[in-house]
Amino acid sequence: MRIVGLDVGERRIGVAVSDATLTLARPLTVLRPASLDADAVRLAAAEVARLAAEEDGVSSIVVGLPRRLDGSPTSMTSRVEAFATELERLTGLPVIRQDERLTSREAESRLAVTDSDWRSRKERLDAAAAAVILQDYLDLRPGRPVPLAADPDV
Repeated sequence: MRIVGLDVGERRIGVAVSDATLTLARPLTVLRPASLDADAVRLAAAEVARLAAEEDGVSSIVVGLPRRLDGSPTSMTSRVEAFATELERLTGLPVIRQDERLTSREAESRLAVTDSDWRSRKERLDAAAAAVILQDYLDLRPGRPVPLAADPDV
């Protein structure tokens, strides 16, 4: 089973998926709904269903929840909450809300290392941000083994 990560925006939804061991997230694609409404939720649910069929199943979905740096909600927070609630209803899968503060900036920095063309990076940014959101969740989820440090004094 895998976990799907979503970075939900006004015009685009970045999609990422975990590996089967729930250790690594990888960016997949960007969905482009007409707007962030019921159509966007149906489009995301269809993508999750497609991934479930192709990727040995999907156990849950992680959706990036927008917040300001101080933790307070943004104008998008309630819209993404509504999106997540409807996605949970449509798919029957648990939808985890994951703090997404600074994930787009981190994704942009990672992409800039390998691609100097900002137009090319912009096309992949939302999927890369979804992968950062999902990786943050995978790294912090309960029950995950803590890696051993190379130096015991660290």
